Amino acid sequence: MLFTSYAFLGFLLILFVLYYVLPGKAKIVLLLIASYFFYLSSGLWGGIYIGVTTVTVYVFSLFIGRTLDGSKAFLSSPEGKALSKDEKKLKKDQAKRKATLFMAFCIMINIGILAVVKTLGTMRTDILVPLGISFYTLQSLSYLIDVKRGTEKAEKNILKVALFISFFPLTVQGPISRFSELKDTLFVPHKFEWKNVSYGLTRMLFGYFKKLVIADRLSAGVLTIIADTGIYGGGYAFLLLILYTAELYADFTGGIDIAIGAAEVMGIKVPENFNCPYFSTSLKEYWRRWHITMCNWFKNYVFYPVSISKWMGKIKKFTGSHFGAYMGKRIPVYISSFIVWFLTGIWHGIGWNFITWGLLNFAILMISEELEPLYDRFHKRFSFSNTFGYKVFMMIRTFILICFLNLFDCFSNVGQTFSVMGSVFTGGKYAEAFGGGIFEIGLSRADLLIAGIAIIIVFLVSVFKQKAPVRDRMQNLPMWCRCILIGGLFVAVIVFGTYGIGYDASQFIYNRF
Repeated sequence: MLFTSYAFLGFLLILFVLYYVLPGKAKIVLLLIASYFFYLSSGLWGGIYIGVTTVTVYVFSLFIGRTLDGSKAFLSSPEGKALSKDEKKLKKDQAKRKATLFMAFCIMINIGILAVVKTLGTMRTDILVPLGISFYTLQSLSYLIDVKRGTEKAEKNILKVALFISFFPLTVQGPISRFSELKDTLFVPHKFEWKNVSYGLTRMLFGYFKKLVIADRLSAGVLTIIADTGIYGGGYAFLLLILYTAELYADFTGGIDIAIGAAEVMGIKVPENFNCPYFSTSLKEYWRRWHITMCNWFKNYVFYPVSISKWMGKIKKFTGSHFGAYMGKRIPVYISSFIVWFLTGIWHGIGWNFITWGLLNFAILMISEELEPLYDRFHKRFSFSNTFGYKVFMMIRTFILICFLNLFDCFSNVGQTFSVMGSVFTGGKYAEAFGGGIFEIGLSRADLLIAGIAIIIVFLVSVFKQKAPVRDRMQNLPMWCRCILIGGLFVAVIVFGTYGIGYDASQFIYNRF
């Protein structure tokens, strides 16, 4: 069931009405039933996979919680207090090792399912990868790890764990949320508030605007160029850089807007996933603004644990004694970052294009970190580097870099990707592409005009929200003005939206991840 299908809109309408009609805790049961209905609509096997994840995470989190709590209870008992300091430490270590084994076994089960399914999906076209398996797997494992760390209590109610893992707006493409972020809003029966409903519907409408008016319209040109890079090189390859990056942003952020808005209609608050990423002045800043919840997951559950692990401490000590204190500090960062970006690439897809994409991000980020002292000296010496104009230059530079990196999404063959990159500089055809050829790749003048105006609107919204949320600012406008803005957005989606066969829009790009 696609977010952009009529079936989904009908599903939401029924759900919203029932949510505010049903009393108290019945709302929570309704959300769980609705989430599994949504998920099972994409196939029975998907429901089995998410069911296995839910049961294993629930059971092993209980094992972990009881092991750690049992150890604490014993040590605080008279018998435990009578033990020596060494004996107490031994008991604690035994409990921690047992809990770690439970956690590791559960992680192996779920990462194994994810790896096998995605590998088979890559090798065989007749294998359907379950909807959002990458997203709900990371989300469920975050809860398991938090229980092991002691930052979260093991939830005894399996229905709450099941809802946390399967909550339908988040299973498609995130945001990847932590249990601590959702438990105080997802499991609370919210009363009807017009502000939540109006804010949520407005956010959803803006998401549909991005997806249907911009992303799906530009996809025709993107697919045409990708299909034959032999003909469409040079200037056309440059067009591909820009068109696909614009499509990806509108598609992904549009889907997230729909997800967050749908939850907000019911009073449920979920984490933000984007913060104007194309306003970034460096790749490092970009990854603080793009897919925020995924970046935070890898930082909290991979980078930090690896960088402070015992074996990393030994590497730090060895490199520090043999290559100096500076390298002793930097080598652990390099290794931890390499692992993070390698896994991030694998998470996006089992293929060399995604692995290469991840490792290129790693290389650029590490090189940039090493050059930071030079950047600081440059900014101190040249005053123009602190001007608004230079900041705009850095934004454009970062945007172009991101455009090139995004090409790895378009081609599974790494060699072909680099060939297309090279043709941007050596392939010529710029006069042809921009002199009329752009209208021969499935995009008419009307398409480009509509997409261009829509992109300007999205850009202006991003600029306006730097000072205050746009929906809050809209609330200060007269009612007639708000009606014109929201009505105009609705008409734009209906009139200018690009629809596929049966008037259902195309799949979201991040659904395949």
